[in-house]
Amino acid sequence: MTTSTRINWGELFPTRKSVFIFLTYMSLFVSQGILVTASQRADNSYSYNTVLVVLLTEVLKLVISAGLYCRENSFVSLIARIVEGSSVLLLYFVPAFLYCLYNNLAFVNLSTFDPTTYYLLLQLRVVITGVLFQIIFKKYLSRKQWFSLLLLTIGCMLKQWNFSSLFLASPHETPQTEGANNAAGKSQPMPDTPLETGPDGTFRGKNISGFDLSFSAVFILVQTVCSCLAGVYNEYLLKRKGSDINIYVQNVFMYLDSIVCNLLLLLLQGELVSVFTGDHLREVARLEVLIIMLNNAAIGIITSFFLKYMNSILKTFASALELMFTAVLCYLLFSIPIYVNTMLAIAVVSYAIYLYSLNPVVNLANSNSGGSRSSLHADDRKTLLKGGSKRNRSGDVNVSDTEDENDHRMAEV
Repeated sequence: MTTSTRINWGELFPTRKSVFIFLTYMSLFVSQGILVTASQRADNSYSYNTVLVVLLTEVLKLVISAGLYCRENSFVSLIARIVEGSSVLLLYFVPAFLYCLYNNLAFVNLSTFDPTTYYLLLQLRVVITGVLFQIIFKKYLSRKQWFSLLLLTIGCMLKQWNFSSLFLASPHETPQTEGANNAAGKSQPMPDTPLETGPDGTFRGKNISGFDLSFSAVFILVQTVCSCLAGVYNEYLLKRKGSDINIYVQNVFMYLDSIVCNLLLLLLQGELVSVFTGDHLREVARLEVLIIMLNNAAIGIITSFFLKYMNSILKTFASALELMFTAVLCYLLFSIPIYVNTMLAIAVVSYAIYLYSLNPVVNLANSNSGGSRSSLHADDRKTLLKGGSKRNRSGDVNVSDTEDENDHRMAEV
């Protein structure tokens, strides 16, 4: 006999604060793509230097992380911790470089793709991360995990399938009658094929069809791989080399290295000095650009709260809702059409992420009780999904399936 799986919303959102964190987390992620797109010129280019924006955002994150550490410690102790962990500081150059590429490619790819397609294709990082965990951490995927990852890939591929082409030709209209109608001024474009949509799957210069054989596909693939590699390497640092270092100090390591990487990128572009002139700084000081930087910094902060108070099941709902809200907002704000393939792709990808969240690939920190932790997390996940109230020995409800590892996880996004 099979039992139906249902969500226990009371366990997922035990307090009003958890609801606020969830909504803020989702809103900030949706806003980032919308804000960057809104700051673009008519030709989808930027009037400001995007590398400088990323650099200043990392500086803002550094100030915030240092401030959070200094709430309970002195600034002198922060410097001492940085000196003591200099070897780990150097190791953080690897994820910092990867995040540097990721953050800068975000501006490049959002100038090519519409936000909905951009976020949809970025979901492929779930697939790549699963494969990397199997290769690096020897976390072999089950059949259900492989099925969910395959389904997610198919969902992303659906974005490129042009279903509207099935309805472009009417069975009662011949090429001759169509030409006659056009000559008489009776051309009637289909409602789901706006005039701004080109035959190559673009809308006002934006790629809305997904992957194609171009540099844009390579760039978003590189961005996805950078995100996955940085996340996996981050986990290695947090649970091996830097497991005994304060989380805020680790954030400081990350942002210091990120600042250096962005400065090197400006040096390679030959703009290390010119980018700090009055004209460039005035462009960055515009309200919409400042909001982008503040929103990106806020994402890092709210992510740390999300990882502390939430669980991976809620991240599943957040990812699905982000895709849906982004599609609707892009239609309302930028008139970017929502095609049948877009709706199908969002539905399939959301369901695939949900299936994957039931059996995610996790790599718990080294501990003598690692075996019991794994079973505990599995029980908690079943509790959340079946609506039970499985309690631990102290009588408290376990609501986070990644609570132990979240204490050591990086809040970098």
